[in-house]
Amino acid sequence: MRLKGTLSLAVVALLAAGCGGTSAPGTTPAPTSTTSTSSSSATVPGASPTAPTATVPPAATVSPTPPVRAVRMPLKVYFLHGETLASVQRRPVVVGAGVATAAVTSLLQGPDRVERAAGLSTTIPAGTRLNRITISHGTADVDLTAAYASGGGTLSMAARLAQVVYTVTQFSTVQRVTFRLDGTPVTAFGGEGIVLDKPVTRARFTELLPPIFVDTPARGATVRSPVRIAGVADVFEGQFLVEVRTAAGRVLARGAGHAAMGMHAPFRVALSYKVMHTEAGSVVAYDRSAKDGSVIDLVTVPVILHHH
Repeated sequence: MRLKGTLSLAVVALLAAGCGGTSAPGTTPAPTSTTSTSSSSATVPGASPTAPTATVPPAATVSPTPPVRAVRMPLKVYFLHGETLASVQRRPVVVGAGVATAAVTSLLQGPDRVERAAGLSTTIPAGTRLNRITISHGTADVDLTAAYASGGGTLSMAARLAQVVYTVTQFSTVQRVTFRLDGTPVTAFGGEGIVLDKPVTRARFTELLPPIFVDTPARGATVRSPVRIAGVADVFEGQFLVEVRTAAGRVLARGAGHAAMGMHAPFRVALSYKVMHTEAGSVVAYDRSAKDGSVIDLVTVPVILHHH
């Protein structure tokens, strides 16, 4: 009896332990609840899918525009040295910034104290002002105030016209000049009645040039080796000498100038020189007398010799 009771108790204990870990036969185990760690939301039926994020390309890198370097060009004005024309250096100006206006304005200011001491003068009356310059098809129309026509004889009138014509025609865009006084076209100039019924050129005033006219370099210019010398000449057989000298008169270079036979034909010469430092000097042109070989038609252009 005691053994039978013990076996019954053991069977009950085994059945009780089995109910805690095993489903009863014929039943479906309950699903284990799982918590998702994903942040995505469940897709709702009928809802549109999320649009993809647009990719914005990086802004293009734009290189900075390099600064435009202003191109400057030298200016010349034309005064008288004695009774003949001479070209004189002025400060360079920016190309395209009204260079003709700048040149004539500088001309009307006249020679400075040093230039006057060197014998340069102007026949343009003091108080003359520039109203405007218009350039079209190679012709510059120069409008000056009425003071430009005041006083002076034939030489003075011709010289003041030549000063303006040479100053304006130094530019390649101008070959001819017409004049106005306070807006009124000039056809006869001054009391001497110089006829200006058509545009005038440099050729109109060759009587105001020396036999050898050095136009380039101008007085006061800084030159570099080889220095290029140009102008017009009217000498015997069209040949003459050109030199580069120090301020003390030592000859650094010498060459021959050649101009075609005729009235003030053009010439060009290039001379190389050497100096130890930048110093004052001159470009000298002259002819020699066929009679006795003496120096004639001497022209001296003071310059600054640049050292390389």
